[in-house]
Amino acid sequence: MKMKKSLLALCLTAGLLAAPMTSFAAINIVPQDLSAAPAIPASALQQLQWTPVNASQTVTNDIAVAGQRLNVSGISGPVMAYSVPANIGELNITLSSKVKDESVFAPNVLVLDQNLSPAAFFPSSFFAYQEPGVMSDNRLEGTMKLTPALGQQKLYLLVFTTEKDLRQTTQMVDPAKAYAKGNGNAVPDIPDPIARHATSGTLALKASTSSASSILVGPLFGSSAPSAVTVGNTAAPAYNTQPAPAPVAAPAPAPAAKSEPMLNDTESYFNRAIKQAAEKGDIDKALKLLNEAERLGSKTARATFISSVKGKG
Repeated sequence: MKMKKSLLALCLTAGLLAAPMTSFAAINIVPQDLSAAPAIPASALQQLQWTPVNASQTVTNDIAVAGQRLNVSGISGPVMAYSVPANIGELNITLSSKVKDESVFAPNVLVLDQNLSPAAFFPSSFFAYQEPGVMSDNRLEGTMKLTPALGQQKLYLLVFTTEKDLRQTTQMVDPAKAYAKGNGNAVPDIPDPIARHATSGTLALKASTSSASSILVGPLFGSSAPSAVTVGNTAAPAYNTQPAPAPVAAPAPAPAAKSEPMLNDTESYFNRAIKQAAEKGDIDKALKLLNEAERLGSKTARATFISSVKGKG
C-alpha cells in the first residue's frame, strides 16, 4: 500500500510539472484526494445518461437544456455526465465554462472508472478564469490529463456545482482592456465586470490524445481489485489567430455580434479608438477595432467608423 501511494504521488507530480498551469490555485490540487468530493450512491450514477465524447471531439451543452438532476447532498442544480473512451491511451480533457450575461457555471469534476467508482476529483478552484481572446470568450477553464489503466474501456466525468460555489463570484477583465493589452495599447481605466456563479451555463468539453506524463489512479501491477482509471492535467489549448483584414476601402460586412449588449464603458472605448485611428489616417487599425467591437456586441461602432472615415466623426 505504501508503495502504491508513493507511485501515485510520483505520477501526480510528473503530470503537474509536465503540463502548463492555467492558475496558481491548481498547483496545490491533488486529484486523488476524494475527501472533498460528494458521496454519490452507485445506484444514482447508474441512472444517469452519459454523453459520449470521442477523441478529437468537442461537445458543447447548455446545462439548462441537457443537464440532469442528481439529488445528492453537496451538489446544487443540474449535472452534466460524460463518458470518454479509455482504450486509446492518455487523454487530454479540456473543460470550459462560458461567461454569459455576467453569469457563469463554476464546474467541479468527479472522474469515475469503468465500474463508476470515484477515481479523482477536480474542484472548481482548478478551473481558472481565462481572459477573452480574438476567438474566445470570458470563461472558466481547466485541463486534465487522464491515463486509463490497462483493461479500462471507458471512464466517466460527472460535472456539477456546489452551494459553496454559488456563494462566490468571478472577477473578469473588461474586453476593452484585454483588446488594448493584446495590441500593445494603453489599457483604459474602466471597471472590470463581476460574474455571479449560477446553476446554469454553457459547457464545452474537448477530448484529445496525449503523450505527456499524467496521473495514474487505481490498482497497479496485477492487484486483485477491479481495474481503475488514470487522471491528470494537460497542455494549454491552442489559440486561433485573427486573420489579417483585406485591403481597406469600405468596411467588411458586420460579423455575427453577440446576443448580449456591450457595456457602455466598453462601447465608448472602442468608439474613441476608432475615431482616433481614422483621424490619424490609420484606416486599417480602425477596421480592426470595428471588427473586434462588433464581435463583442457593439451597436454603434460601424456608424462611428463610417462617419469618421467620411470626416464627420
